[in-house]
Amino acid sequence: MYKNSAIVIFILFICSSAFGQIDFSDKNLISEELLTEMDSEVQKGTYEKITSILIAKDGKLLYEKYYQGNDENSKHNTRSATKTMATLLTGMAIDKGFIKSEKDKIFDYLRFTQPIQNDDKRKEEITIEDLLTMSSIMECDDNNSFSRGNEERMYLIENWPKFFADLPIKAYTFNPKPKELPYGRSMSYCTAGAATVAEIVRLATNSIVDEFLKKNLLAPLGIEDYKLHHTPAGTLNTAGGSEYRSRDFLKIIQMCLQNGQWNEKQILSSDWLKKATTPKVNAWEGMDYGYLFWLRSYGPDKGVQCYAMAGNGGNKVLAFPELNLTVVLTATNYNNRKAHGYTDELLNKYIIPVMQKYN
Repeated sequence: MYKNSAIVIFILFICSSAFGQIDFSDKNLISEELLTEMDSEVQKGTYEKITSILIAKDGKLLYEKYYQGNDENSKHNTRSATKTMATLLTGMAIDKGFIKSEKDKIFDYLRFTQPIQNDDKRKEEITIEDLLTMSSIMECDDNNSFSRGNEERMYLIENWPKFFADLPIKAYTFNPKPKELPYGRSMSYCTAGAATVAEIVRLATNSIVDEFLKKNLLAPLGIEDYKLHHTPAGTLNTAGGSEYRSRDFLKIIQMCLQNGQWNEKQILSSDWLKKATTPKVNAWEGMDYGYLFWLRSYGPDKGVQCYAMAGNGGNKVLAFPELNLTVVLTATNYNNRKAHGYTDELLNKYIIPVMQKYN
């Protein structure tokens, strides 16, 4: 039922390489009872619908395991984990001078043939940063089925950026106002805002976003086998869903951990990544948010900080700077409230305790 059931250890992997050099000669570099136990529990289904677990430390892939009929060539739909691609696209557009700053107003870029509904002067002040932090003044909340901006309503519309632009201004009737909160922002999870970022990049760069992404990120990282998802209007879907191999997700997060460098080339500025992975808004107790990166701590004592791409089903692509560690956890446990609890436990009970020993 499970392919590649043995724990595979990769050594002699050069930091910031393109996973081109793999040595199978020593399979005991990280022989740990906890990881053996973890593998057994995943195979038994204790942690439901896990499809892959990859662990890399100091630029070496130490652990790679696939489940549910997947292997290293399988592409995974990690849902909203690929929202973070909007952050990387924005950073690259800023690096190359197409966008001046994340403080730029979104309506300096967005153009529509029809008038914007719920016209309000305050909309003119919405910035790209507001979209990246999910803290704009638009009434948009995917966690509220009554919200005008709920993503399920957006999916029925062809022009997603126009859907976002047409939303009314939200009231803080049941929630504290931004000035009353840490970091001065109020977060409501808004897929429509994340989707709109790709349209801003498209207009700013005057290019097909797919090509901009391939040229400036995927090709330099040696990522060649993937499936991009698009909006009904044909723009790259930064609401989520594009499919990549687990090793390629690992490359992306490893590049971030290496301050934007890969093979001695600066793919993305370190300043942008520092901004993106610094708290900008509080999501809930114990969880902050940067620019479409989730920020929290893991481990038995919750003492190891990380930033992560994350999506429905328990999908996580994580970097732990103090351990020089990256982890990919993919799963298809969609719309299950326990899904993130399962992958959280894999990190807290198994992965972090083991990797702390090697720090």
